[in-house]
Amino acid sequence: MPAYFDHNATTPLLPAAREAWLEATDRYWQNASGLYREAGAVKRKLEEAREELAEILGTEPERILFTSGATESNNALLYQLSRTQPDGKVLSSSVEHPSVREPLKRCFGNHVKPIPVLADTTLDEEAFQQLLKTESWTLVSAMAANNECGTLLPWKKLAHACREQGIPFHCDASQWIGKLPAAEFGICDYVTGSAHKFGGPKGMGFLVMQDEEETLSFLTGGPQEEGRRAGTENYPAIAAMIAALKETCELSPTIADQQSAWRDQFANNLVSKFPGARIIGAAAPRLWNTVMLVLPKHDNRKWLARLSDRGFAISTGSACSAGQDGSSVVLHSLGADHDEMRRVVRVSSGWTTTEQDWADLEHAFIQVSNELDNAPLQREKIRIKL
Repeated sequence: MPAYFDHNATTPLLPAAREAWLEATDRYWQNASGLYREAGAVKRKLEEAREELAEILGTEPERILFTSGATESNNALLYQLSRTQPDGKVLSSSVEHPSVREPLKRCFGNHVKPIPVLADTTLDEEAFQQLLKTESWTLVSAMAANNECGTLLPWKKLAHACREQGIPFHCDASQWIGKLPAAEFGICDYVTGSAHKFGGPKGMGFLVMQDEEETLSFLTGGPQEEGRRAGTENYPAIAAMIAALKETCELSPTIADQQSAWRDQFANNLVSKFPGARIIGAAAPRLWNTVMLVLPKHDNRKWLARLSDRGFAISTGSACSAGQDGSSVVLHSLGADHDEMRRVVRVSSGWTTTEQDWADLEHAFIQVSNELDNAPLQREKIRIKL
């Protein structure tokens, strides 16, 4: 697709990741649990990758488990905690991704207390500090960066506050890692991430555990990952993930200011041209690549379909909630009504998005607006070319 603006949903595989995957598939395809020489070589490469990831995250290699992605990591962690503390209570931000929100609901039911957000989409830190002292919490869980509007949560402050109270802190860092510095995530007790959010392969991720002694019972079977997660390790995908992360960590600081400037120009131009449009979290610290807009009229699926016809990929919010009415967790937390939720779109750029890409997208929005304004008042068939 010539202009891809849905990087918060998934990213194209970076050339460095593809090269690393191909090399590992050709040279290190054996099972790392084997006892023969070639298997030992794979095991050594696997542990080298674990050490590289630990260095990037500022933690110890022994704390890292390789998983199929953040969804497995979040589910496995919360399932394990609910087994060991069945009557536990969890404090969690009200804008978590479904891969955290749904397993929390399943594992802890009504024992989950939301941390509210303010009108600017930032976390209500005063409310958090008050809530933190009201219960003996089993866990506090808050994302690092919001997948819908890009707002950055004060995860370092939360981690330190939890440590002072002796409460474990979990951070879903899926949107942060690869875009912003990650070297301090070691202060969190638990961290989850997915390779496909930063140019790596799908089906690959990690979970940072509280310490090397903790075990999981989510997947049982063989003794892989030091007996903490069964299943043959996918070393080629792990190698590709590390290659992608190293590249994006180097590239992001050099493009962040430029990308955020192009994003802001795009968003502000649309707000000026579409009376009644607004940017969600405009004044909040945000990821450099993300803008969430509430448009003044027309169903967001109509915008998406017509933009897709022109070669532009955007989204209506979280891909994991696509197709559900009122799927925006952020707008719901802000008290938005159903009509407003149906007019929200999310645009998220990538590491190679150009200024011209942003300008072309702005022009396409204006074209689509004119088309929709002049379309017959009959029910329009919403379609997307696959």
